[in-house]
Amino acid sequence: MIKPRLKRLASWLQQRHGAAVKVFVDTAPVMEKPLAERAGLGWQGKHTNLVSRRFGSWLFLGAIFCDLDLPPIRRRAIIAAPAGPASTSAPPGRSRRPYQLDARRCISYLTIEHKGHIPRELRPAIGNRIYGCDDCWRSAPGTSSPRPAASSPSSRARRSPCRCSPSWRRSMTAPFRRRFAGTPVKRIGRDRFVRNVLIALGNSGDPAQADIVAPLVGDTSPLVRVAAIWALGRLAAGDRFVGLRARHEPIEADPAVRAEWQDAAAA
Repeated sequence: MIKPRLKRLASWLQQRHGAAVKVFVDTAPVMEKPLAERAGLGWQGKHTNLVSRRFGSWLFLGAIFCDLDLPPIRRRAIIAAPAGPASTSAPPGRSRRPYQLDARRCISYLTIEHKGHIPRELRPAIGNRIYGCDDCWRSAPGTSSPRPAASSPSSRARRSPCRCSPSWRRSMTAPFRRRFAGTPVKRIGRDRFVRNVLIALGNSGDPAQADIVAPLVGDTSPLVRVAAIWALGRLAAGDRFVGLRARHEPIEADPAVRAEWQDAAAA
């Protein structure tokens, strides 16, 4: 969507001016937001995201690094515009200090970037989010209004495959790569995706979902087993949980999974 366009521009810079170029779109530890602010595209709000007067936070950021000595561009935008008030409905997983973000507690980070077990104390705050969050992004000034029309079909929103429906429940057993080919979900891999689904199920408050969760306490991935045990402890009746624990805990070799059985039983 964005990267192919930047690559075309980078190729033009390379061919026309002989520049050495490198394109980044959330693919390296590049601080795009402060760079975008200095370029006059907007300002960083209290939620740490970039805010534009025209688009709110409806923005995709990318960067082209090159070795050309480019002249500065005069700009009339007022970069130091005041950010909107801090959202009082920010999810518990976020840092509460204005202009700062603790990524270790950010729901987008936990569901997308974090490769390990999500801390127990943060799981309830994730709610039914399976891939990302964006609550702070939506609450930015200007973003609550209808989004601008996309400039190409590839950048238009499409129905997420991660909704709370039988469709995404079946995704836990369907071939993951084939089902999510061409979507951002593919990059987190099957185990992290199923971990996130299980946490969402555990937060559903619907005991009927225990039938979906129970088989996964014996999954091949410790990441999945931990999330399944936590969800089962919140959904299953006492006798069912005790029976599954008696069957699986004695043969469990992973210390994190064994600890989860104990924590879930004590909760």
